Amino acid sequence: MGKFDDNERIILNVGGTRHETYRTTLRTLPGTRLALLASDSDIESVLDHLQQVPGFIEYNARNNEYFFDRHPGVFAYVLNYYRTGKLHCPADVCGPLFEEELSFWGIDETDVEPCCWMTYRQHRDAEEALDVFEMNVDNGEDDEEIGKRLGIEDVSPNHNNVSFWKKWQPVMWNLFEDPYSSRAARTRFLVVCFFSPI
Repeated sequence: MGKFDDNERIILNVGGTRHETYRTTLRTLPGTRLALLASDSDIESVLDHLQQVPGFIEYNARNNEYFFDRHPGVFAYVLNYYRTGKLHCPADVCGPLFEEELSFWGIDETDVEPCCWMTYRQHRDAEEALDVFEMNVDNGEDDEEIGKRLGIEDVSPNHNNVSFWKKWQPVMWNLFEDPYSSRAARTRFLVVCFFSPI
């Protein structure tokens, strides 16, 4: 591998964490904020253009370092996307924060890899479910109608006329399906594991 010129290196300080890479790496995703920063244009015109989008950016000519007041942990994933062409979503960062950071850096959310898509979309799916639930509650539906809509129609406010099976069915299902639901379920699970053939 050949040597790169020192002018080809670029230092990005994101939220106090320094990242060093090459301008050619940042040019791999044209139209993004970092690709513009790595362009061959004059530094002043680039900084003026970048300042139009909300988000603090500062250039330190002495260190040849660009400072962004953004989330440093998410930026590691963003920079890795420039390097590898694969955008992964961190599991320890909430979806709206990751979405906001992608928007700031000018990266399309549809570039998230399939292995991380469910993690990334989890917050939106939860928001949509809550919106539907709030819409149903705001409509003034009674408890039975809401229960039927949510798939829990067996739960009724009047427990006197509930059959024996309807009352004990969820308990029995948990006993056989969820070993963490009760002590009896754990005991049953351990006995089955101990006596099952290996």
